[in-house]
Amino acid sequence: MRQLARMRRGAMTAALLAAVTGSLMTGCTAGGGATDDGRGRTQGPTAGNDGTGNDGTAKSGSVLAVKIDNVRAARPQTGLDAADVVYAEQVEGGLSRLMAVYASRFPKVVGPVRSARESDLELLRQFDEPTLAFSGAQHKLLPLIDKAPLHAQPPESVSGAYYRGTDKPAPHNLYLRPQRLVGSAPGSAALTTGFHFGKAPAGGSPETSRTVRFPAARFTFTWSDSRQRWLVDMDGTPTVTTEGKKVAPATVVVQYVKVRASQFHDVLGNNTPYTETVGSGKAKVLRDGRVFDANWARPSATDGTEFTTTGGAPMNFAQGQVWVVFAKA
Repeated sequence: MRQLARMRRGAMTAALLAAVTGSLMTGCTAGGGATDDGRGRTQGPTAGNDGTGNDGTAKSGSVLAVKIDNVRAARPQTGLDAADVVYAEQVEGGLSRLMAVYASRFPKVVGPVRSARESDLELLRQFDEPTLAFSGAQHKLLPLIDKAPLHAQPPESVSGAYYRGTDKPAPHNLYLRPQRLVGSAPGSAALTTGFHFGKAPAGGSPETSRTVRFPAARFTFTWSDSRQRWLVDMDGTPTVTTEGKKVAPATVVVQYVKVRASQFHDVLGNNTPYTETVGSGKAKVLRDGRVFDANWARPSATDGTEFTTTGGAPMNFAQGQVWVVFAKA
């Protein structure tokens, strides 16, 4: 049933993706580090709006993917440590944005929530009808999001699920209450990523630290023997949540992909990068204080991504949170 559904959705979304033409203008600014794109369809409810209304369009039982702001003004983030998978992608001006995917459990609050990108639609095709929480998107991209095989949930769609905090200036203060959006977490079986978990393969090399650089952002993962986890630094600052918890994945994947120019631009003419997650290529997998050479393959958008050792065996990940950083091949 799942495979048939994916086949039906595949033809529809492939045509939609191909239909996107022209450049799009947004409110993105560049320079100064804390860049803001101002793409939300609304400014969202205020912190005092505690309504519990729900229009019922969110998919109960599917994963929840949340686009999370990642400029300096947005940090520290909330709920990032509870995600099963965190994807890091390049956006305009060489900056970064995160997509946190939740299935095992929902934190009370996630954020700050920001806008979606065209690449997100391809990345999310690996899940069955996922719910995408985002603050908005370029106006010409919105119809494509609305028709994609996912449940799009911007702030105006569900009363009381989003609110504006008071700890940061807008637009870096939009937060989501996941349970008001989709109810209970679906469980880890909803994570159709293709990832394998288990004992580490033989080989690899000792690794204490690994840095991945974007043109205007960087991620550093440092192995902690005491935690048996990789401690995350972003742009040279340790990554902690608003509750002071260190973000520490068990596995980090540096996935080398094609990052090409898309058809979208911001108001300053900066191109919106498109990260291609369908295809194949090389990867570095960090686990247990070691780094392993790996290959990745995702034949179609409806497939998960399979990681294998250089010898062709499944590349097992360590149990726990996984970070995937899309680096330019």
